[in-house]
Amino acid sequence: MEQSARQAQQLDHLASAPPPSESPFAAFGLPGFGGQAPAAPPEPRPILELDREEREDELDALSDWVDDFFLPVYGAEVTTAAPWCLQWQEHDDVVAWLHALWLAYQQHKDPESGLSGLFVWHRDFLTHAVAAIRAPGGPLSACMTSPERPTHRLLPGPPPSIRTEAASAAEAVDTTEPDEPTS
Repeated sequence: MEQSARQAQQLDHLASAPPPSESPFAAFGLPGFGGQAPAAPPEPRPILELDREEREDELDALSDWVDDFFLPVYGAEVTTAAPWCLQWQEHDDVVAWLHALWLAYQQHKDPESGLSGLFVWHRDFLTHAVAAIRAPGGPLSACMTSPERPTHRLLPGPPPSIRTEAASAAEAVDTTEPDEPTS
């Protein structure tokens, strides 16, 4: 199915007319005679890898999309089978899922995605992401399961691996200076 979707997207892209350009080499991403190469679009980065201010700006934009578009259209009823959290921004895994879903939405609503772009987004991204985020045992399972009882609780993750703990302990031992007496 994924291969068929990729092929459909590729066919849509190949069937579309190339943008008008003054350079005979523009189709190959090359500048014309004496011209400069077109600037590459910025590469999207996962929201959890962004720095503090950049992450806050991205989270604000994501929150607008979630509140104004995603929840009214795809939010469905809050139940034990489909929990939600009013403070979803504090759940890093939910933020990561929704951010990836939003980036895919932006890509697939672009005219270059062709007429089937949003169908591909629904089929390949939306259904899976919503199932993972709102699963009964998922990241929001300890939060609101009924609109009459809004709750929020971050579930603890697993402890670090033995290897990570051993490395941390070794670093703690190595930080003491050899000439310093220990008490």
